[in-house]
Amino acid sequence: MQFQILSNQPDKTAAFYSQLFDWSINTDNALGYREINTGTPEGIQGGIWPVPPEASTFTQLFIVVEDLEAKSAAAQALGAQTLIPPTVLPDGGAVSILLDPTGMPFAIWRKPQLT
Repeated sequence: MQFQILSNQPDKTAAFYSQLFDWSINTDNALGYREINTGTPEGIQGGIWPVPPEASTFTQLFIVVEDLEAKSAAAQALGAQTLIPPTVLPDGGAVSILLDPTGMPFAIWRKPQLT
């Protein structure tokens, strides 16, 4: 599991949380993602994803699953709405973003497959 902060001001968000909690932020990727290392094995790690200026900012949980497609279908059968269908990421992992039946966003994530 991990968390993600979606922000329309990702640099400002990264600066705030890194200064407040002494988190290290890695921006070494082509997608504009800011990977957060909280510096502790306790809890969960996360990142900051940029969103358009008109979008709201919020925090989202990512829950690791083995079979992304099956879990996405099961979530829909239980009343979830799919915002982003299962999508393969550049690192080989995959993600799907959903809204639970109450409207809260969450994500399910499959780690990159080892070959």
